[in-house]
Amino acid sequence: MVLNVPSFFLLMQRSLLLLFVLLGWTEARRLSGGQHRHHSHCIRADDLQDGEVPTVFRSRTARWADHPAVQLVPVLESEQSGRRRHRRHHHKAGCPNLKLVNTLTADVNERSISPWKYTIKEDANRIPRQLAFAECLCNGCIDGKTGQETTELNSVLVEQNMMVLKRKPCRHPEDDAEGFVFETTSIKVPVACACALARS
Repeated sequence: MVLNVPSFFLLMQRSLLLLFVLLGWTEARRLSGGQHRHHSHCIRADDLQDGEVPTVFRSRTARWADHPAVQLVPVLESEQSGRRRHRRHHHKAGCPNLKLVNTLTADVNERSISPWKYTIKEDANRIPRQLAFAECLCNGCIDGKTGQETTELNSVLVEQNMMVLKRKPCRHPEDDAEGFVFETTSIKVPVACACALARS
């Protein structure tokens, strides 16, 4: 079949129009990716166990298991339980002396010149409820030669974006029962500390 010139241009116009519509739709989806996404369905409080992930979000939240902030929670809980069982004291708070650290067996957060520790942060209205947050132990950084803190450098948090669910109260439309609506949002999770030049 041979198209005449007017039919060819008409076909090209329709194709370009369809292309622009698809591009606009794709761009709109991309721009909305950074916005909060709501799941408008109000779930009755009785229909959801404490800490349970709503079915509609389970495929999306399966990646949580690979996030360090989730993986570290059972490790930290086990360490805390072991310290209580053996009646050990917690590590002294504050900037440590690097020379006192056994560099052969210590973890990287203890051997770093910007050392940090992990603390479990809990939020009853967030899924995952518990996350391990890094906390810098020094304001400055540790001098590799002296093992002492120097204020010529600053310890700064290294943060990683993580998608979580935030739970908000709602009333179920059928019987006005108490329930929850879930919002997918991004939060910054401190995962480590690093040394940086002082701003002033």
